Parts: sequence; structure tokens; C-alpha cells
Amino acid sequence: MPLSSFALVIIAAFTHAAWNLLAKRAADAGIAFIFAYNLVACIAYAPWALWLIARGALPLGWPVLACIAASGLIHLAYSWCLQRGYQLADLSVVYPVARGTGPMLSAIGAFLILGERPTGFRIAGLIAVVVGIALIATDGRFRTFASPAARHGVRWGCGTGALIALYTVVDAFGVKALVIPPVVLDWCANTLRFVLLAPIVVRNRHAAIEAMRGRWPLAIAVGLLSPLGYILVLGALGLGAPLSIVAPAREMSMMIGALLGMALLKERTSAARLAGCGVMLCGVLLLGLD
Repeated sequence: MPLSSFALVIIAAFTHAAWNLLAKRAADAGIAFIFAYNLVACIAYAPWALWLIARGALPLGWPVLACIAASGLIHLAYSWCLQRGYQLADLSVVYPVARGTGPMLSAIGAFLILGERPTGFRIAGLIAVVVGIALIATDGRFRTFASPAARHGVRWGCGTGALIALYTVVDAFGVKALVIPPVVLDWCANTLRFVLLAPIVVRNRHAAIEAMRGRWPLAIAVGLLSPLGYILVLGALGLGAPLSIVAPAREMSMMIGALLGMALLKERTSAARLAGCGVMLCGVLLLGLD
């Protein structure tokens, strides 16, 4: 992977970890918070996206429109699936399954659909990233996945991971094959999600207003950082980085988030989580060697 692309992925990982730490503080606001930060993203990135569109940067045609529509719908389904999984099962099961299967399936999709070459370094790095994710998220207690209560979590986690892989492959195709500028693709998909979420929030506007009381600063920060992190990832793909490397490498955000949680939120430090960070770092380095 070119050094410039690798740098974009690393910056994106830090950005992703930062906005997830902020979003965690508003987790109980539910769909109202998702709608709020989506609104901020649509407004904040509109000048950049519309300027590019006005300059003819958005190629017109049904393939482009279909890609944007698919991206927006899949991202929305991903948000719902993840939230539903958290309602039915433990985060400690859903999250690692989703974040582990996501890059794994994205890489497989890159090999089968985008024609990328599966090499020894890529496969070894991918496996190390998935193992590192599992160690960090479960604190080394893999028996969590074997309990009867975890079945819902595994199912919803796999569904969420499949949607992560699906939108990653679709967006990579949009940036690489259709030459859609990353900020335009992300902004158009965000706008579609805003339009689809608006009627739901308006019908329950009193509950949404109450849920967002005191949380707008968090929504503004997440609305600015969340698209930026993904735009950087799409930018790395646009520079020619293989999806089979970018998809697992961007999951460094989980390692960064775990380390920040230990340092800033005083979360428990364990040998398993530190080992997971080390395994994930080795995996990312293996991906970078290819």
C-alpha cells in the first residue's frame, strides 16, 4: 500500500476512535442521536460536496445513482442492525463479531469481486487483525461466544459484519470504478439517510427533543468527525490502495479506542487486551508489507 494511503488509513483510525468515544456518552439517545449527528454531517459537508458537484466531479448516470442509493440504504440497515443487536444481546458479543467479520468479508469480496490478489502477507495480516479484535473486545474470554445467551449476539453480529462488508465493497467500487469523489459519495449517502430517518424522528419529535437535551455538542462533534474518518478511508481507496488491505487496517480504530479508554476513561487494563493490541498491530504491519 502506498505510504500516503497508509497514512490516511491511520488518521482515519484515530478519527473513528475519537468519535466513537464521544458517541458512547450519548448511547442511550438512540435513533435521535443518529439523526442529529447525521443532520450535522449533511450541513457541515454540503459546501465541499456541492462545490465538487458544481465543478462536474460527480459523473452522472444510473450506475452512479444506484451506487449512492445502495450505499445510503446499506449504511442505514447497518445502523439499525447494530442497534437491534445491542438491544437483544451483549455488546461484548455483538461488537467483536461485527468488527471481526466485517473486514474478513470485505477482503473476501475484494478478492472475488474487485479482482484483488490474495497474498500470504494479506491473509496473515487479516487473520491477525480479526484475532486482535476478538482479544480486545472479549478481554480474552472467548467462552462468551459459547453461551446460549450469545446466540442472538453472534447472529446479529454476523449480520452487522456482513453489512459492513457490503457497504465497504459498494463504496470501494464507487470510488475506484465509478470515480465518485469520496466526500460526494459520503455526503449523498448521508443525505439519503437523513431523508429516510426524518419522518421517523418527526413522528416522535417530543421524545427526540428530550433525548437530545444537553447532547447537541456531542452530536456536532460526531457529525464532523464521523464522515471525515470514512472520507479518509475512501480517499485511500481512491489513491489505489487495495480494499483487502484497507478494510482490516481501518479496524486499528478499535485498538486505538481501547488504548484511549484505558488512558482517558480509566478502563481496566488487562494482559488479554494489551496482547490483542499487539496482535492487531502486527497484523496491520503485515498488511503494510505487501
